[in-house]
Amino acid sequence: MTEKSEEKMTQKYDGGELLIEAFDDLGVDVIFSSPGSEWAPAWEALARRQAEGVPTPRYLDLMHETVAVGMATGYGLVTRRVQAVLLHAAPGLLQGSMAVHGALLAGVGMVVTSSESLTYGDGPGQDPGGQWYRNLSIVGGTHHVAQPWTKWSQQVGSVSTLYTTVKRAGELADRQPSGPVYLNTPLEILLEDAERPVRPKKVVPRGRRVSVPEDVDAVARILAGAANPVIITETAGREKGGFEALTALAEEVGIAVVEPASAVAANIAKTSPAYIGNDVDAIIDAADVIVLVNCRAPFYPPSKRPATATMVVIDEIPQRPHIVYQVLNADHYLEGALPETLAALRAATLEQADPDLIARRREANRAAHDAFQSQTDAIEAKALAVADGIDPIALSVKLRDIVRAEQATVVDETITHGRLVQRHIGWERPDAFFYVQGGLGQGMAVALGVKLAVQDGFVLFTVGDGAFLYNPIVQSLLASKDFDLPVLIVVYNNKKYLSMKMNHLRFYPQGSAVQTQNHLGVDLSSQPELSAFAAPFDMYAAEVDDPTQLDRVLAEAVAAVKAGTTAVVNVAVTR
Repeated sequence: MTEKSEEKMTQKYDGGELLIEAFDDLGVDVIFSSPGSEWAPAWEALARRQAEGVPTPRYLDLMHETVAVGMATGYGLVTRRVQAVLLHAAPGLLQGSMAVHGALLAGVGMVVTSSESLTYGDGPGQDPGGQWYRNLSIVGGTHHVAQPWTKWSQQVGSVSTLYTTVKRAGELADRQPSGPVYLNTPLEILLEDAERPVRPKKVVPRGRRVSVPEDVDAVARILAGAANPVIITETAGREKGGFEALTALAEEVGIAVVEPASAVAANIAKTSPAYIGNDVDAIIDAADVIVLVNCRAPFYPPSKRPATATMVVIDEIPQRPHIVYQVLNADHYLEGALPETLAALRAATLEQADPDLIARRREANRAAHDAFQSQTDAIEAKALAVADGIDPIALSVKLRDIVRAEQATVVDETITHGRLVQRHIGWERPDAFFYVQGGLGQGMAVALGVKLAVQDGFVLFTVGDGAFLYNPIVQSLLASKDFDLPVLIVVYNNKKYLSMKMNHLRFYPQGSAVQTQNHLGVDLSSQPELSAFAAPFDMYAAEVDDPTQLDRVLAEAVAAVKAGTTAVVNVAVTR
């Protein structure tokens, strides 16, 4: 090698190196990026580590901010690890803000970072470029922009504190309630020469908190004497071990479980004898004890209270700080880590309860479960018998067959069909279902992130036509192709924003829109053939409106996904 070429290969250690080293010490194994020019120091650090064979996080270049953040969300939902996302300045942060807010609602810890300039070319060191002076900066700094929709938002003040600030940000993101944090990492700090961290250290897992025995025993006494206790849960299954701990408590102690329509994760198997459906209103006045397990106030309006039931709230952080308004009406709180708390409560209740009472409760729950299942079977039989078009329930039943055969994970971004997806596709195991949180248009990316995490596992993404059109479709399909992430995308297409119409009718049931049949904000009949978006990427594409062809199309789509390509199936549904 010549002296000149050796000079070109000379490496310097700077802020970019510190950033990547901090991510590595946080346990980050994938960096999701929809980047801008500020990330040259990070790219240089990654390139050096790769050239030298140093273990380093995988780097994904993604063509839209929603795709980058959404994939990080999906990946984090499955792995339960802190994620890293690189965006561009203020514009990229604003473009990705909806997905960052979605990660906040989903409880996914991640460090999101973008840059500002500190010197605008008037300071010492390397010139950051005129784009910061002319176009990219925002008054007050990007960390102020991100503050309302992140857990914590801060600017890195010095290259001397960059490494430890990034690690602190990741640990904050991981603490309950887990969620995204934001760092404004100025370009000049990334470019500045730095010393390697003194005694670098991997971040250890967070500690687990447990409710004190006195609190557990107090709730156990209530459950031991209850005639008709009911658990309502939305996200118990998000906690590692939560699905299993909730199932054991419910089935062994004889507590019925309701998963409301607002459930966003798989919390208990739909076939469990303790599961009695999704109708909160049906149990609100009959239950004598209601236990909210990782659940926002499930009654609407939120101040609505059960007639006589004692309210127990089990949640590590019940007063979730990102929720603007919530009324829990709790009589007792258990605020320890969920699996450990549920296990302790199960043991304490079994120790105090009359076995005959538990047996009666279990038998009553099984009868209620069987009645709900019989009702579900009848609804499905009626939908499958429809010959004129494809009923959305019939489509859901067909998809359930696929989910069970392939042990698939379902990511759902439907609105008016959401209850149908939950009831008629359902789930039987932990991490088998995720509902996309926040604004519409993130689901494709979340599904791709889930696929990245489950690797050889099968992923089904269900979405309405309106929500599908909100997604960055081209950029998502490109990511699917570039990174070998095949998923089955099924569009429930009624060619309208039905949710918009339903809300209009709720407010103005006999208004001018009804009288003139002029429903604004609803019609999507001008949409293109949605599966055709797959064509430029050589993916499987099909549209179907004939129920006699549905089985064939879905079988072909499943075969395509298993062969390694995404499939987009646009299904015309009757409602």
